[in-house]
This record gives sequence, structure tokens and C-alpha cells, in this order.
Amino acid sequence: MSSPLTILHSQHSRSWHDNKFVYPVVSRRSKGISIGVNLNPDKVCNFDCIYCQVDRRSEAETKFVETAALLAEIDAMLKLVTTGELFADEAFRNVPAKRRRLNDIAFAGDGEPTTYRNFDEIISAVADLKRRHDLPGVKMVLITNASMFHRPAVQRGLAILDENNGEVWAKLEAGTDEYYQLVERTKIPFRQVLDNITAAARIRPLVIQSLFMRISGSAPPPAEIAAFCARLAEIVSAGGRLRLVQVYTVARPPAESYVSSLTDTELEGIANQVRAIGIPAEIYGA
Repeated sequence: MSSPLTILHSQHSRSWHDNKFVYPVVSRRSKGISIGVNLNPDKVCNFDCIYCQVDRRSEAETKFVETAALLAEIDAMLKLVTTGELFADEAFRNVPAKRRRLNDIAFAGDGEPTTYRNFDEIISAVADLKRRHDLPGVKMVLITNASMFHRPAVQRGLAILDENNGEVWAKLEAGTDEYYQLVERTKIPFRQVLDNITAAARIRPLVIQSLFMRISGSAPPPAEIAAFCARLAEIVSAGGRLRLVQVYTVARPPAESYVSSLTDTELEGIANQVRAIGIPAEIYGA
């Protein structure tokens, strides 16, 4: 039987009342309230991950980011969470006291946030809002597939994150090109992602987010996990800093019906292999 907290973690709707771009969630990985910012309301993404919760078969109601509206929604949401008004809402009434803290403003949404054309400008504007609310301890988290780190606007945005208690959570979920293509289904070369992560990690420590799953009933092959760990070791040997690897699994309905969750024991086995090469790892079960 699911616990109340597990149910809350599974409810990651990106719609919130009349908002178009900003939504609150109880995040299992941040262990608190995360204010999500959807920079891809059109549901366009340069990856097509088999585990993604976004329904790309239906047409999006909102096609473009309206900057003024987005910032107004963040402003209002910061007030709701910091005053505690959010927890009078039926969807958040049962959030445990220890999870009622505002942990971060997370740039994620229905696609890859770094593909947003004015990425650096929106990061700067949100940082200004955070200062206006006097919230220096609240993180700004970029949840990304690392495919666009080489773009100048993205590099400027990452630098702004560095100055404003920012964290970069970069996706790496494969060790081989074959498995990468199986899971991510993208035209972006695996090498581009690896090179981008390495270059970014030389400038600031990164968190690596790694979702592993059962595909058609089978867990990731041992050779694939070994190759994944070898990729992490290559990043570190090239001068990259990896603060943490988040090893997690499917917690919400995936895009493909043949995808299902790993057990905590299986996740712990992967995490132990990561720890064996000297990188901290945490697991987050379904």
C-alpha cells in the first residue's frame, strides 16, 4: 500500500490552477517543496525518453513562454509557499511538516529547458525575483539533458546560476551509445552530451541524474552499468567535478507501457558501483 508521501511524490502535475508556466511539487529528490518552471509549454523536446511522463501525443494548449506572466506566477508562488498558504490547498494539505520548506526553483517542464531561446535572460530575471523575496538559501536548479551546454546563451545562464545558489542536475543514464539511443531516442550524439557534461563539470560541480528502469521486464545489463560507471570515471579523470549521482527509477506513468520500476535493492546495487569509483550516490525508489 502506498504511503501518503509516496502518493505526493507521484503527483507531479505541471498544471496549477490557472497558471500556465509555474507549478509546485513535493519533490522526492529535493526533500521539500520545489517550484517548477516550465520553459517548454509546447511539449517540444530534443529527447524522446521512453520513461517520460509527458504525453506528446496530445497538443499543448500553450505554445509560447510569456515572460511577464511566467515571472508573475513565480512571484505569486513564492508568496504562497513562504507564507504557508500553499498548504491550505487540498492537494498539499497532507504534506508532512518536515517537507513544507521551500527547497528550490527548478527549471524543468515539458521539454529541455536549455533549448529556450532566451535562457540566460529568464535565469537572470528569476534570480532577481529570488533576491527581492530575500531567499538566498533557496536553490535554483536546472534539470537538463546537457545537450545544449555548448550554446553561449546557455553558458551565460549557467554562470548566473553559479552566482545565485544554483545547481545543475545533468542527465546521464547510459554507458554505451546503443543503450543511450534505446532510452533517450534522440538525434543528439551521446558524445556531445558526454563532452558537455565534462566541460560544465570543470567549471562547477554537477549533480548527475540517472534514471534506471526495467525495459520489457529486464533490468539494465551488468555490462551497461559497468560502462556507465566508466563514463563517470572518465568525466572525473578529465577534470570534471561530480558532487552526487542520483540513482532513481520510474515513479509516474511512463511514455511506454513496457517500462517499469526497479526495486530499491536494484537501485542500491547500482549506487554501490558508483560509490566504488569514489563518487557519492543516493537512491530514490518508486
